[in-house]
Amino acid sequence: MKRPDFQAEIRELNLAYLMLAQQMLRSDRETAMFRLGMGEAFADLIEGLSAAKLVRMSNNQMLMPQFRFNDEQLGRLMAGEGRDQASSSLHAAIIAAGKAAEEAA
Repeated sequence: MKRPDFQAEIRELNLAYLMLAQQMLRSDRETAMFRLGMGEAFADLIEGLSAAKLVRMSNNQMLMPQFRFNDEQLGRLMAGEGRDQASSSLHAAIIAAGKAAEEAA
């Protein structure tokens, strides 16, 4: 039985991610860098790519977007598990911001 390689799906997801990242960076760079978990140098690279280079970069067989954290509690909070949806989302944002600050230091 042949297993799917998901190459076309990975390419589509990569392209959508890169286009969104570029649009976010051009709109509000600081917020985009925080939300995407990227530094200045990579933000400069993505922001300056032409459409053709975005497409070329998306053809990579590796999935470009990645989870910035591997924390079960944070994942559960982001999924809305907890006392209520609003407090779960707020708690998740606080934890994620703390993790980003730790990584930057």
